Amino acid sequence: MLLPPPHYDPNDNEAGMKLLEDLTTNAYQIQLQVLKEILTRNAKTEYLEGYFNLNIGHFDVDALQVFKKNVPVVNYEDIKPYIERMANGEPSDIISAQPITEFLTSSGTSGGQPKMMPSTDEDLERKTFFYNMLIPVMNKYVDDLDKGKAMYFLFVKPEIRTPSGLMARPVLTSYYKSNSFRNRPFNRYNVYTSPDETILCPDSKQSMYCQLLCGLVQRDEVLRVGAVFASAFLRAIKFLEDYWKELCSNIRIGHVSDWITDPSCRNAVSLILGRANQDLANLIENECGGESWEGIIKKIWPRTKYIEVIVTGSMAQYIPILEFYSGGLPLVSTMYASSECYFGINFKPLCKPSDVSYTLLPNMAYFEFLPVEKSNGELTQEFQCNGISEQDCQHDETEIVDLTNVKLGHCYELVVTTFTGLYRYRVGDILMVTGFHNNAPQFWFVHRKNVILSIDTDKTNEEDLLKAVTEAKLLIEPLGFLLTEYTAYADTCSIPGHYVLFWELKSKGSNNLSELDTDIMEQCCSRVEESLDSVYRRCRKKDNSIGPLEIRVVKDGTFDALMDFSVSQGSSVNQYKTPRCIKSEEAINLLDSKVVGRFFSKRVPSWEPFGITVNK
Repeated sequence: MLLPPPHYDPNDNEAGMKLLEDLTTNAYQIQLQVLKEILTRNAKTEYLEGYFNLNIGHFDVDALQVFKKNVPVVNYEDIKPYIERMANGEPSDIISAQPITEFLTSSGTSGGQPKMMPSTDEDLERKTFFYNMLIPVMNKYVDDLDKGKAMYFLFVKPEIRTPSGLMARPVLTSYYKSNSFRNRPFNRYNVYTSPDETILCPDSKQSMYCQLLCGLVQRDEVLRVGAVFASAFLRAIKFLEDYWKELCSNIRIGHVSDWITDPSCRNAVSLILGRANQDLANLIENECGGESWEGIIKKIWPRTKYIEVIVTGSMAQYIPILEFYSGGLPLVSTMYASSECYFGINFKPLCKPSDVSYTLLPNMAYFEFLPVEKSNGELTQEFQCNGISEQDCQHDETEIVDLTNVKLGHCYELVVTTFTGLYRYRVGDILMVTGFHNNAPQFWFVHRKNVILSIDTDKTNEEDLLKAVTEAKLLIEPLGFLLTEYTAYADTCSIPGHYVLFWELKSKGSNNLSELDTDIMEQCCSRVEESLDSVYRRCRKKDNSIGPLEIRVVKDGTFDALMDFSVSQGSSVNQYKTPRCIKSEEAINLLDSKVVGRFFSKRVPSWEPFGITVNK
């Protein structure tokens, strides 16, 4: 019925919209077909044979119940041994009848290292289909996107080769390096200002500089701008703030800066730069050298129709600063995806960021949903950062429901069975049903389970933060100080953003806070960073997408005042627990008013691409 992903001309908007209508209208039937296809292919894998022997010849509702009864809902720790066995050289048929061709590293971590998700060549075709489906939706709402180019800042990130010889790399790096991307057919609706050579440049600074230079030179052709995440787009704007004079110099003389040494990148950019352009250089200088950068995007790229970035989940914190730079341009979140699977599309891309909902495409995977309910019957976007622990969220696996049986207004944790060897896998995303497109539900992304801090692709949970703080406080205890309370927030007022920790300290003797040793406190900041996971440290060292961590020491009694504030806002004094992350602006202002010392990490944390242990 629509399996495998159908091929169609992405330049044909009518055909694309008809496909989407067919998919969402026949969601239930397609979901059954997807599960049948997955189980038919993989019935003889070690993983599935360990749970049941199913005759797939006649796959119906009864067979579906057998699958649900016998195959457990799992998390990453349950499947990690299978992943590690394949990474160490065992055959793919442990979990997949199709050859696993690479591993996709997730922003989530296990044991401090990125999780690895299996992938196949066919999965790249599925991703290409998914990207092509975005085009007719945008064309429905925005005219003439084929009359210009997209200035998207796209980057590759470090990868490793596992002992099996298979590569392990982030999902977007995998896609940009694939033939599906590099040899993609021409699509007049998706022409980039950035040559592939600049996107594939392994040096992130050279890549950023060259992509910006190309975007400036082609400013009159740019119809839309963006990046995958809001944080990445804002880093590009900050980079422009820092380098606009040099970029203008390159345009004025028609020569790329000598420090751009990647040969492929340099050659590709030189072809676009062409001859000297004094007028363009002067125009950009006048805009960038003005009193304010408010609305700078429309000033430099005047034909821009919208900014395409993900602004849901943790990226919502960047909306105010995006609006400052945008000059009133719509902020468009087109898609919902992860390393495990590509999930859904925003069918109303010009809606407000707070109203973004994604319609899951039923041919991408088999979807199930664990009902999630807070103990008081309510669930909000901020609940994970307001003293509500994971234990307060209740799951009932006997109530797990299918894609077409979710209920409007209810919240669920997403569970997927994929074509690549994940079976009933808990993704960790909490979603709320906001409506239906035909028979396919639409979901608002509430949050990633357990995550309390995130600036870019980092995802720090409460346990990781506790571990890091526990390591750091050992440095101050010999000086006669005890850490009595702490909390944190992600400060995105500057670019790049950074973690801020509020510490309340108590003296064991006659010491007072004014006697805190600056060097020791800066070492505490560094110790916290060194103790956080590999993704955080990569963002700090390699990607430069997170700034130095900050500790703000507050007066004695500050956290009592925080509790009083929370109680005044409706919290129960009997159930109150100090939140390990805060988002309330009033609460942050309260804590800031009590600060007696501010300290920053002076060292960049160590980071190397993660390794795979070879089993002897």
